[in-house]
Amino acid sequence: MKRLFLLTAIAGIFAVSNVSAQKKDPAMSGQKLGIGVDFALPTGGTNDLYKLGFGGSLQFQTPIAQSLNFTGSAGYLNFTGKELIGNLKYPKYSAIPLKAGLRYFLADNFYVGGELGAAIGTSDGSRTSFVYSPGLGVEFPVADKSTIELGARYEGWSGDRKDNSLIVPVKSFVGLRLAFNFGI
Repeated sequence: MKRLFLLTAIAGIFAVSNVSAQKKDPAMSGQKLGIGVDFALPTGGTNDLYKLGFGGSLQFQTPIAQSLNFTGSAGYLNFTGKELIGNLKYPKYSAIPLKAGLRYFLADNFYVGGELGAAIGTSDGSRTSFVYSPGLGVEFPVADKSTIELGARYEGWSGDRKDNSLIVPVKSFVGLRLAFNFGI
């Protein structure tokens, strides 16, 4: 009798998990590649030097557990310098951020996540900085395996100084990303 009850319970668990798996939106599962437009709103000391950052990014996602995805991203950000005195402007700064992290879906479309990586400075005399980036967002299914994503993140860059010159002038910003993700 105990064995029959145990087998019935196990069969019930498999049946429930199979039904819930069938209800999952195909756009929210599987591997995805996203192409996005990024905007960076400088905060703290970065706001004293720069008006706005903008650029683009590619992001790869793959499920590693239920509601948990691994992410890898690469992009390009360009920051426009503010006017210092008269027509003299602070020089623009650009970098290539490379990050990896995790994204956890709290509900079907809403996620929180974080990434770590490096921002490789492409401006003259710039160096590579460590990047940390917690964020949140939403993905809206638009087709069989495609979503439109709107995300917000805080991004911090840490670097050093060399010969008393500022090597990593960007220290922190609030990032906004609008992307199209398609299944691969």
